[in-house]
Amino acid sequence: MGSHMFHTPHLVDRTVGAVKRWPVESQQRARRNAMIASTALAQRRAELDDVEEFLAALGGAPVPEVAAHAAHG
Repeated sequence: MGSHMFHTPHLVDRTVGAVKRWPVESQQRARRNAMIASTALAQRRAELDDVEEFLAALGGAPVPEVAAHAAHG
């Protein structure tokens, strides 16, 4: 019985600590995910710009038409 009483406050402290840390850790994960997504989108935009410029230089479709096609896959 005495050892059970010893572990209960420790368990409560750990649980309370986890609950207090959760909002901060959750926000940090959300920010990291947003940064990763933003970076991926920026890279895709840069690649699409490169393709658009390349095709325009080849004398293909006008730039706005190439951009519209590239943007929709």
